[in-house]
Amino acid sequence: MVPAALRFITALAFTAVMFTGALAADEPEFKGKIGKTLADSEQYWPEPVKAPEGAPNVLVWLIDDMGFGHASVFGGLTPTPTLERLADNGLRYNNFHTTALCSPTRAVINAGRNHHRIGMGSHSLTAMGFPGYNAHPPESAKGFADILKRAGWSTMFIGKWDHTPQWESTFSGPFDRWPSGDGWEHFYGFMSGDMNNFNPIMWVDHTPVQPNYDQPGYHVNEDMADTAIRWISMLRASTHKKPFVMFWATGAVHAPHQAPREWREQFKGKFDMGYDEAREIILDQQIQMGVVPEGTRLSSRDEAIPAWDTLNEQEKALYARQMEAFAAQLAYSDYEFGRIVDYLERIGELDNTLIIFTSDNGGSAEGGLHGTFNENGFFNGVPNIPYEVNSRYMEQWGNRVGVWHVTAGWTQAGNTPFQYYKQSAHRGGNADPLIISWPSGIPEQYNGAIRQQYSHVIDITPTILEAAGVEPPKIVDGIEQMSFDGIPLNYTFDDPEAEDRRTVQYYELFGNRAIYADGWVAVTLHRNKRPWVLNAEGTLEDDVWELYNLEEDFSQSRNVADQHPEKLAELQALFEVEAEKNNVYPLDGDVGPRLAAMQARAAPQEPELVYYPPAAIRVHESVSPPLKNKSHELVAELDLLADNRDGMLVTAGGRTAGYGLFIKNNRLMYVYNYIGIDRTIITSSEEVPPGESVVSMKFTKTGNFEGDAELFINGNSVGKARIDKTVPATFSIEETFDVGEDTGSPIIEDTYAVPFRSAGLRKLTVKIDHSR
Repeated sequence: MVPAALRFITALAFTAVMFTGALAADEPEFKGKIGKTLADSEQYWPEPVKAPEGAPNVLVWLIDDMGFGHASVFGGLTPTPTLERLADNGLRYNNFHTTALCSPTRAVINAGRNHHRIGMGSHSLTAMGFPGYNAHPPESAKGFADILKRAGWSTMFIGKWDHTPQWESTFSGPFDRWPSGDGWEHFYGFMSGDMNNFNPIMWVDHTPVQPNYDQPGYHVNEDMADTAIRWISMLRASTHKKPFVMFWATGAVHAPHQAPREWREQFKGKFDMGYDEAREIILDQQIQMGVVPEGTRLSSRDEAIPAWDTLNEQEKALYARQMEAFAAQLAYSDYEFGRIVDYLERIGELDNTLIIFTSDNGGSAEGGLHGTFNENGFFNGVPNIPYEVNSRYMEQWGNRVGVWHVTAGWTQAGNTPFQYYKQSAHRGGNADPLIISWPSGIPEQYNGAIRQQYSHVIDITPTILEAAGVEPPKIVDGIEQMSFDGIPLNYTFDDPEAEDRRTVQYYELFGNRAIYADGWVAVTLHRNKRPWVLNAEGTLEDDVWELYNLEEDFSQSRNVADQHPEKLAELQALFEVEAEKNNVYPLDGDVGPRLAAMQARAAPQEPELVYYPPAAIRVHESVSPPLKNKSHELVAELDLLADNRDGMLVTAGGRTAGYGLFIKNNRLMYVYNYIGIDRTIITSSEEVPPGESVVSMKFTKTGNFEGDAELFINGNSVGKARIDKTVPATFSIEETFDVGEDTGSPIIEDTYAVPFRSAGLRKLTVKIDHSR
């Protein structure tokens, strides 16, 4: 991987010119003397900002979509020796919580404030124009990266960053809400909710790169670990004592569940017992380890999930294979993080590195009841792709060609002992493992111990700042800073019996609500809706609230609302107080319409858009031509060499869904990919001639999300086909609109290899009929 890493470093050096420089601050007073000559003058150099003597490094691994009971370190069935090593040299927290979704958790882990309070009440893809939901964290909410950067730390971010509004995730910015605007001096990662682990679309600071083009054995986890080690090495070569803050955010174990073949093969047959038995095994192991209290009951299997024993043998085999891929990805991620830990030990800095591990939410059930070969179906209202379609990919599951997602039955097993999943306000959605390891700061006598104090992801920032010995500033760049909602967890480092300092915490996501207070929690599942149902009937008033006493019922398995109606009413009233205080209203649970509305909000509205090579690429789908459910025409002006006519003219999306107009074997082709389930392929009846020519594809809408596509060469019709279904919401969470090449995955397999550049495209015009 060295050649790719060197290429990234070169790009980083180039872009550093753009991003170097401190944020605005008062100029220090000159304390020297200025005479007429150097001899009668005295030089003065202000002391550079330095971190306190002995200040720790900080390393955060925020994993994606991992439930409380997935990893062996919390009783799960997937071995995670690196996490076990860290827990054995630190503390496990079994009463830690998140916002139940990626974007808000990722924003607040750095900001230390409640998610609605900083405009991150939902995913940035489903933002709304209200203070609690606009995906615009204010400048008054600077977090630990910005604060520590100003206090003398080097700050580095590697991996997933998905809380920037989608229309800002482009080369044109603005970059206020990118990592560079949040205090991170160096960034190498992806600006999306997920990505293909074998073929990711990455950024070095604000410049896009495609790291795998010349790396056939590439996987992003190895790349991210290599980058982390190289950056630490470069820092130490430049300055021997400057501490660093590094945030390492894997795409794992969010879909697609992808790992190298040798890792997938390690788990063959390991999950044949099925998800019901697995839940019992995991709970037994959790009790033995002490990560759940003795006597904890297993919450009931979700009534929507079929019992394992009712499945036929083919379904069992497919669902077990899905879990094998998930486990392989988790285990492989643990291995790569272990390489970073090993390097810190090698250079003698492990003991004084504060290492924090957690997940952004509970395990995801967005794969539906059957799992899915293409998670993008979820975002387009097709969350339950049937077994008959998924089974075609049985032997490929976990490789580069799918957006693999495990079935909800296995997700509930990964969330053992809790009920429900990511997005919900129940503990299956927001209770996550937390590990803190810091040999220099946590007394050795507590190594391997478990802490039970109630805590929340907003507590991470004040914990880091207290460990660093840095007071949060009241004013940054002239802007008064909001108070932290987080409470430092450092009080638990040397006092296992310390009383909880967090006594109240609200939760809300897509209408799912909960309020915790002094050991009790009231919670409701809005419209009784599971994640694989995008929209459901019902009102807020119809929602049924449940009540749990966590002091006696760790797993939320005994609803006592009927026995304690006065306590339920008290907590419901408290939720209203917290909601008003934190910008929680208005509530809305319709994910699909919000996603579509965000796509439409940023889309260009001109009837004609023109693009010129060579770099009209990596355009976020939200600001690309809005072609969905509209008549439109793609017109390419060409000047082709006789022996080099092939190449991509324009594409959006990729394997997940999308379209592509290209020349292959000198023939004009148009491919429309409907969520990977069906592809319409049109090939011209004649060759595209060398020299100058004009080729086009005209789509005529004939009904709602359907129409006819026709190819033309120099005005002559050369092919036509009916497209019965077109994509309603989004082609991809990651893939982009590209002109003259394909920067992501191919729109169709085994036809061309990316980047498939066109040498003869001179101009592309997109014509859109906005009237229909």
